[in-house]
Amino acid sequence: MPLLLLGFASVLWFYLALPSIRSAAAVRDVTARILSDDRLKPGAISKTAAQIADQPKLKVEHSEAVRGEALILLRAAEEATGKKLPDEVDREVKTAEEKIQFSLSVNPTDAFLWLMLYSTTISRDGLDSHKIRYLDQSYIIAPFEGWIALRRNRVGLAVFPILAETTGNKVVSEFAALIDSNFVEEAVTNFESVNSAERGRLLSSLERVNRVSLESFAKKLGRNGLKVSVPGVEIDARPWQ
Repeated sequence: MPLLLLGFASVLWFYLALPSIRSAAAVRDVTARILSDDRLKPGAISKTAAQIADQPKLKVEHSEAVRGEALILLRAAEEATGKKLPDEVDREVKTAEEKIQFSLSVNPTDAFLWLMLYSTTISRDGLDSHKIRYLDQSYIIAPFEGWIALRRNRVGLAVFPILAETTGNKVVSEFAALIDSNFVEEAVTNFESVNSAERGRLLSSLERVNRVSLESFAKKLGRNGLKVSVPGVEIDARPWQ
């Protein structure tokens, strides 16, 4: 009889837990695809966000699950822009922001979430010195994280003149690292977004970047109509090169 009861209890637990297990698996899958910039089916994000809202809150939540939920709620809020009323979108953004803050309270060493917190708060409330600290924190934790740099460098360059010197130096080093890692298209886009004084500082950081990537960077700038002197590179002026 005890074994029968134990078996029944196990089946009942599995039946009750199955929706949560499926939900957690969906969160992991969608989170991975968000981080890799994969295309998702229309409605996939909003559906998963609704599952997150409906699931019971646990007393103890795993940091990975909280992080995933934060990223999904943020993407859902971004996708709602232009499709829902501004007040509804603002509520969704605020909910995502709160989830990001909670995730960072669980794991304060998540450089990507610090970047997302910075981007979310300035888009909702505007830029101020307090919010810049979120971006500073992202660079402090992971100054040379390739996949984060692809998103973060253009964000850092957008506020480059008002950054603290230490953070500004990390933004410049990150730019050079993008080219050295052959993310040339991204580096060209970022370079074109800043003024001539900032371009000079970025160019001065490229002396140790590998020559092949530097030549590619210089050629792409030339094709875009930008004539700049890239350290250590001489580009043939003929247009067919």
